[in-house]
Amino acid sequence: MPKTRNDLPDNTRKAMIALLNARLIDAIDLRLAVKQAHWNVKGPNFIALHELFDQIQARVDTFADDIAERSVSLAGVVAGTSQAVAKGSQLDAYPTDTIDEKAHLQALADRIAAFGKLTREAIDAADEAGDKNTADLFTGISRQMDKDLWFIEAHLQ
Repeated sequence: MPKTRNDLPDNTRKAMIALLNARLIDAIDLRLAVKQAHWNVKGPNFIALHELFDQIQARVDTFADDIAERSVSLAGVVAGTSQAVAKGSQLDAYPTDTIDEKAHLQALADRIAAFGKLTREAIDAADEAGDKNTADLFTGISRQMDKDLWFIEAHLQ
């Protein structure tokens, strides 16, 4: 691991880099799933969902960048390639043959909820490791994912 003047202990930084890389992979996978829905959604609410999905994707893209940059700031190396995502994502594979708006909403709700759960687990892990900054990063992501889940689920009720 490269040298840094960051005063977190090496073992904490190593654990946080692994945690951040794991959530980065999931964030990239979620971003791609939301974009898949954005491109393929059909139905009476097309434009509203097309735009909503694009907004969520943009937020998840920002989160992926924030997660990666936090890892690098701890002297880590990120693995954000499609191969790393395909191999390591903890999210279920997104159905690529879906066009119906309700099916997209259900698929996205499942994946946003799963990512939210993983993010909350990351908050606890970072807090237990003594890395308040990483915990704070994940807290902000979790808060927005809960809100985006609400936006998606509102269309399913």
